[in-house]
Amino acid sequence: MKQFPAGKLRNIALTGHGGSGKTSLGEAMLFKAGEIDRLGKIADGNTTFDFDPEEIKRQVSVSSALHPFVWEGVKVNLIDTPGLFDFASGMSEGVRAAESVVIVLSAKGGIPVGAYKANDLAVAMNKAKMFFVNQMDAENADFYKILDGLREAFGQGVCPLVAPYIKDEKVACYVDLVEKKAYTYEKGARKEVPVPEDGDFEELSSAISEAIAETDETLMEKFFSGEEFSKDEIIAGIHAGVRSGVIAPVLCGSGYSLEGIDLFLDAIANHLPSAAESAGETAKDAKGEDVEVACTEDAPLAAYIFKTVADPFVGKLSYVKVVSGKLGGDLVPVNTRTGQPERLGKIIAVKGKKQEEIGTLTAGDIGAITKLGETVTGDSLCDPKRPLTFEKAKFPHPTLFMAVKVKNKGDEGKVSDGMRRLMEEDAALTFRLNSETKQQLVGGLGEQHLDMCVSKLKAKFGVGVDLIAPRVPYRETVRKKVSVQGKHKKQTGGSGQFGDVWVEFEPYDGQELLFETRVVGGSVPKNFFPAVEKGLHEAIRSGVIAGYPVVGLKATLYDGSYHPVDSSEMAFKLAAILAYKAGMPKAGPVLLEPIGHLKVSVPDANTGDIMGELNKRRGRVLGMNPVGGGLQEVEGEAPMSEMHDFTTFLRSTTQGRGSFTFEFERYEQLPAMLEDAVKEDAKKMNEED
Repeated sequence: MKQFPAGKLRNIALTGHGGSGKTSLGEAMLFKAGEIDRLGKIADGNTTFDFDPEEIKRQVSVSSALHPFVWEGVKVNLIDTPGLFDFASGMSEGVRAAESVVIVLSAKGGIPVGAYKANDLAVAMNKAKMFFVNQMDAENADFYKILDGLREAFGQGVCPLVAPYIKDEKVACYVDLVEKKAYTYEKGARKEVPVPEDGDFEELSSAISEAIAETDETLMEKFFSGEEFSKDEIIAGIHAGVRSGVIAPVLCGSGYSLEGIDLFLDAIANHLPSAAESAGETAKDAKGEDVEVACTEDAPLAAYIFKTVADPFVGKLSYVKVVSGKLGGDLVPVNTRTGQPERLGKIIAVKGKKQEEIGTLTAGDIGAITKLGETVTGDSLCDPKRPLTFEKAKFPHPTLFMAVKVKNKGDEGKVSDGMRRLMEEDAALTFRLNSETKQQLVGGLGEQHLDMCVSKLKAKFGVGVDLIAPRVPYRETVRKKVSVQGKHKKQTGGSGQFGDVWVEFEPYDGQELLFETRVVGGSVPKNFFPAVEKGLHEAIRSGVIAGYPVVGLKATLYDGSYHPVDSSEMAFKLAAILAYKAGMPKAGPVLLEPIGHLKVSVPDANTGDIMGELNKRRGRVLGMNPVGGGLQEVEGEAPMSEMHDFTTFLRSTTQGRGSFTFEFERYEQLPAMLEDAVKEDAKKMNEED
């Protein structure tokens, strides 16, 4: 594929709710542009964008995919992003690399949560927006219901450029409100027909003129004077309005029957901003100061990595967006995160699963680089003479954590290596070893996200695992004050061992062991005090109820005895441990469970559901605060043992609109009725270990 100047480049992310037909729409765009010779079907597993084995198996997009095409002399880098919330990191990386976001909706429904999320992400990243109402050939399709919903949800800047004429509950023709022409479609081919006179097209055209008038004072004066805009003024006004965010165009059609796809492609070429206009960014220089980076070839190289694919057989593939300059040739760019030069592998154009080697990527364009060493997603690659750091994409944080149980003993190392590679691909995955519970923990955005992770571990790295609920790091403490003796005496010929201590154990408000002494008369020499404290620190690692660490314990050494020859630090350390073992059962030991602080944002209508669910999970509501957008923030506390699957409940209850944070707050006493279950679980854990 030949090189295009930045003014002839459009970088677009297809976004929207799962089931809206994004992938089928992308397939139709490629077919119409002549990039593919037949339309693939998701059910058949042969679409251009969903080529990953996991996508074919699940029949949904699980990661972003790139395919460029050319339409009317303009190169479009089309990025298809996942619609399911479990794979939202794919949408984040796709929107980060684009200048424009197309939000796809199904004509059969209302405004789904995925459309709100895509709109919010586009606004947060300052991207131009366009809506496409898909599946207009389906039964119960209702474009005007969707249009009213879009205006209600996102404001009067939502402006239709193509509208259907409905007759006998079917689309009779599509009306291009800019050109003021109408078209019918048969097998993807269009035919011009007269514009129907009994539609609301004059009113819709007036809405376009009103929106355009908002973009320029001269146009505003012309609008209020009653003058009509010329075609060039309309196109320029829409383009300026879309770029500034004042106008969000709406088009419609069907990715399945190819209806309206050509009008949609025309709108992309004419109305969405070019890379030259909107791909420039603000970066940080070596001093941490802001630098405006214009999207032009006549500047030093500045690029960033927005996606990584790590394959154990093919190697690492790094998707790159060039902001300025040219990527290629003899230049060895510097990775500004590591400060080290990064030798480039092959530079390629990515076309779905196919790859085409090219020599150079110019400003505004998107491609990929093979076999970059230390470079990961979010890194910046720049000319060594002008090191810059671009802002990284903000990925969603993991909310569901599960423990990994390997099917074959000894595969724990393989899990660790495999997860490290998978985390290079997916920034929403986390993995860590909990040294206390001795479990490997994987975190993701939901059940499907973690299930896909398990599948990839097996397919790519040959390690089979199951996911189980993670163990909870309980604690133990005491409720009474006791005094006990610990004496260690051993005689085996030669030097003996003797240590004798009296220790007072009592509760106190704190997490660490508090050790004090009030020995009088030298019954225990001061040089043995550290040994006693060390013995107690080792002892509290395991409580007497279920073997969990002990917190909130004060130990006071107040008496004892010693032998001038046989006493040693080791003897007094062992005596302290014996005192601990003797005293803890008498001091009213209890189990403590970790309590987390919860902040959950939900639609107003779901606040009662959340409060009820918190009560079921032994939690408590602390308060509520409005956060705007029809959302309420419910604040509360709950035991961490009850919350590991809260993300699943929240998503199903709010249809994905809810979000939450949950962080450890403190420990509280576990209800007595639950102690037996915790003891049994601890026993199993010790047997497994």
